[in-house]
Amino acid sequence: MKMVMFYVHEWWYRTASKSLPEVPDVGKEEVVKDAVVIFYHAEADDEGNKDSVIQKFVKNTKWIAGKFKTKNVVLHSFNHLSMSKSSPEFAHALLNDVVERLQRTGYTVMTTPFGYFNEFKMHVAGDSLAKVYKEF
Repeated sequence: MKMVMFYVHEWWYRTASKSLPEVPDVGKEEVVKDAVVIFYHAEADDEGNKDSVIQKFVKNTKWIAGKFKTKNVVLHSFNHLSMSKSSPEFAHALLNDVVERLQRTGYTVMTTPFGYFNEFKMHVAGDSLAKVYKEF
């Protein structure tokens, strides 16, 4: 798993086009303020360690959100952080599990539509911890 995490003053996105032809048609545009935005990439090896990957994903998300005292989280599948890729089915199931765990503990979670390329803007804070890379 690879994650690039940002603390943003504002995040905006709009769906642009499908990256997976089998996903449903979605036209969506959303904005959120005071949030942690996480670009994540599920790798092939993650499929054999799903429970551990979910636990670390959630732990890292809560850690950075806690640093900025926010409960707003945006999760964006970004399959460009590694040459190794999990199956789309695994990555989507992983996303659903992470969302469920975060919501159960009081987080508001926005996900960009899975299987889509998106247009986006983000106003990233200047703090050094506002930009963090993790891999596990």
